[in-house]
Parts: sequence; C-alpha cells; structure tokens
Amino acid sequence: MDISAPRPAAQQEALALRYGADAIPPAGPWNDHIALLLSHRSVRGYRPDALPAGTLETLVAAAQSAATSSNLQTWSVVAVHDPVARAAMAKAAGNQKHIEQCPLFLVWCADVSRNARLGAEEGVDLPTLPYLETFLVAAIDAALAAQNAVVAAESLGLSTVYIGALRNDPALVAELLGLPPGVMGVFGLCVGYAAPDVTNEVKPRLAQPAILFHDRYDAAGEPALRAAYDAKMAEFSKRNEMAATSWSQRVIARMGKLTAMGGRDRLSDVLRALGFPLR
Repeated sequence: MDISAPRPAAQQEALALRYGADAIPPAGPWNDHIALLLSHRSVRGYRPDALPAGTLETLVAAAQSAATSSNLQTWSVVAVHDPVARAAMAKAAGNQKHIEQCPLFLVWCADVSRNARLGAEEGVDLPTLPYLETFLVAAIDAALAAQNAVVAAESLGLSTVYIGALRNDPALVAELLGLPPGVMGVFGLCVGYAAPDVTNEVKPRLAQPAILFHDRYDAAGEPALRAAYDAKMAEFSKRNEMAATSWSQRVIARMGKLTAMGGRDRLSDVLRALGFPLR
C-alpha cells in the first residue's frame, strides 16, 4: 500500500474510535490485521456457549508463537474448569462474576520452576534463578504469550478481558491451582462469546504525542494532551453509563491510596513466599 495514498474509510473510522476524530495520527500502512488490533475492547459479560473443539489448543499455539526471552519459555498457563476454584478466584478478584461465567478461563503464570527442575535433573546450578531480572523475564514472557492468545481469540470472533486482580491474592491462586514454588499466576483471562446485552465501545487512548517521542523523552505538551483526553474519557464514561470521571480522576483514584491496590502492596513479600527471592 502507498502510505501517501488517502486513508481508507475503514482506517479513518478505526483510528477515530481509538483516538477521537481530532487526534488521528498520520496515514500509514493498513490491513485487516491492524484493523482487528484497533478494534479491541474488554468484555465483561459472556454467553454460556461452549467454544469449538480445539479452541484452547489453538490459542495456546498462538501464545507459544510469541517472542520469549532467549527461548527460556518461562511461562505456563492453567485452564481452570473447576467451578469452585473459579468462584474463589472471582471473589478474590473483587467479585468479578465473568470469571465464573465465561466458557474458558485461563490463568497465565510466570514460571521459573520448569527451568529449576531442568537444572536439578541435569545436576547444574542456575544462579540467575533468584534474581528480579529472571522474574521480570518470566512475567513479560507470560504477557507476550497471553496477548498473542487474545489477538487469536478476537480473530475467531471471541471476546476477552484480562483479570489483573488475581494479584490481590496470588497465594490463594497458587493454592487453588497447585502451583509449585517458582510459579505465580500473574493475571487471568476470560474468553468467550460476548453476551447480547454487552455493547462496549472501543475505549479512547491518549493521543500518540503523549506517548510517542523521537530521540528524547519530551513531556512539554502533556498538560494540553491530558486535558483533551480527560474530556474524551468523561464523555465515554457518560455514554457507557460509567462514573462520569476523567482519566486524571481515575488515575488518582487508582494510584492515590494504597487501599486501591487491593492487597497488592504486599506483593513482594508474597512473591518471596512463592519462591521468587527477588535479589
């Protein structure tokens, strides 16, 4: 595609939904895959319909095709079918009922235990295992894998939502799933067909100049960009019957008090108890 050519109507519409009509970035290459990425929205209500046979395995194949640091593959995923375990995790995650409702619930894990077992079986010490860098690699690996699975799911007409609130009680998650030391459930993922009453819009994001810099970080224009985005998010909230607050107010509510962390302020201690010394 000639990037100097006029932007197709579908591209114009997708970018307007993501940024607002006044903040569309310059025209660039476009295809159906990019359109799918821009159409992403979180869905918190699911039909009970079962997924086609082999869907889980297809999503995991997509996940395993993501980049992984040095091919260490320091992640695992648990498909949770047990309704008792799902109910307990839903409660720990702030009573998010879609965890119980969706036909497929996945817990994505940072997992260095497999590599630790490899070292033990081969009689080789792995001195890098206890370090923060190794946990960070594992958490990033899990996130990259999960995002590949999300894109694959959405390409099949399925909907998703990440459940970061599993980190409210990672020790409980570890107990429910029988996770060995060196494994932590870093987030969950609901997958399924959106319920008919779910009509989520594409949520606007900050304009690109707020997050895209060239050569050096430059926040000089941030106040004006934030003000414009606050207005868009307030309107989005009103349209979607959410609390009519701006993005700035949401950030302050989420980051302005420790209680908003839902217990995650103690995460470093919990991680150490789960077998991540974090040196």
